[in-house]
Amino acid sequence: MKRINFLLIVLSLFIYTSCEQEDYEFGDILSPTNLTISAAVQGADADNPYGDGSGYVTFTATAADAITYKFIQNGVEYMQPSGVFTTRFTNTGIHIYPIEVVASGTAGVMSNGATSVEVLYTFEPPADLVAALTTGSWRVMAESAGHLGVHSADSNHTGVDNDIPVWYSAGPYDKADTGMYDDRMVFSSDGSMEYQTQGTILGKDIPLENDFGGVQDRPQDQIDAGEYWYYSADNFNSTWSISEQDGYLVLNLTGNGFTGFYVGGDHTFRITQWSSNEMYLKTIGFDNNAWYTKITNQE
Repeated sequence: MKRINFLLIVLSLFIYTSCEQEDYEFGDILSPTNLTISAAVQGADADNPYGDGSGYVTFTATAADAITYKFIQNGVEYMQPSGVFTTRFTNTGIHIYPIEVVASGTAGVMSNGATSVEVLYTFEPPADLVAALTTGSWRVMAESAGHLGVHSADSNHTGVDNDIPVWYSAGPYDKADTGMYDDRMVFSSDGSMEYQTQGTILGKDIPLENDFGGVQDRPQDQIDAGEYWYYSADNFNSTWSISEQDGYLVLNLTGNGFTGFYVGGDHTFRITQWSSNEMYLKTIGFDNNAWYTKITNQE
C-alpha cells in the first residue's frame, strides 16, 4: 500500500510539473506607434497629378511594433500583413477616395489611421452599347413583366442576378391607363437625347411639380398615390453619357432626362442588364427608393 501511495504522489507531481511547463507568456504588449500611410497613384507625375487614368493606387502603411495591417475601402476590409495594398477606383472622372488603416500589434492592440487620394479614371464605353443606344427610339417595354418596379435603396439587392425590385414589379401593361407607354427616347450619337412625351408623362407628383412646372389637376386616387398618370409636358431635350461606377455601367442624363417614370433624383441610371435591343435600368429617386424601368428599341 505504501508503495502504491508513493507512486501516486510521484505521478501527481509529474502531471503538475508538465502543466506548469505548458504555460505561455505574450511578453510585452506593445501598441503600434507612428502609423504612416502613403499612396502611389499609377502614372502620376508633374503633368498627370491624378494618374494615368487606370485608377490603380498602391497604399503603403508602416508602424512601429505592428504585426499586420487592415485596409478598409468603402466598408470592405482587406488584411495585408505586408502593409502594402493595391486597389483600383473606377468612378469615371477625378474623385477623392478615403482609405482607413488599422495596424495591429501583440495581443490584438490596434492603432487607427486614415488618408485620402485623388484619382483620375478614364472610361471608354463599350462600342456595341453605344451602337445599341443610338439605334431607333426607346420605349418602356410594356409587354414585359417587371418593366417598372421599386424597392428601398437600402435593401440588400446588388449585382445583376439579385438587383430586382422587391416591393412592386409591374405585370405586362399594368400602366396602360397612364401616359407612359407612348413616350419615346431618341439617343443621338452627338450625345443629345430627345424625350418625346406625346403630350403627357407618368411620374411621382413632388418631382414633377418641382421640375416640370407646378401643380396640375388630377383625380383623388392619383393624389392618394402621390402620382400623376397624365402630367402635361412638351417634348424636351437632354444630353446623355455613359460612365462606370463601382463596376457598373451608368447612363447619365442631364436636365429632366428620365426613362419612362419620373422620380427626380440625380438622373443617373445604373445599367443592370443590357443587350442590343433591351436595357434594364435602376435609379435612386427623390424619395430615396430604387426605381427600375425596362426599355427597348423594338417597336
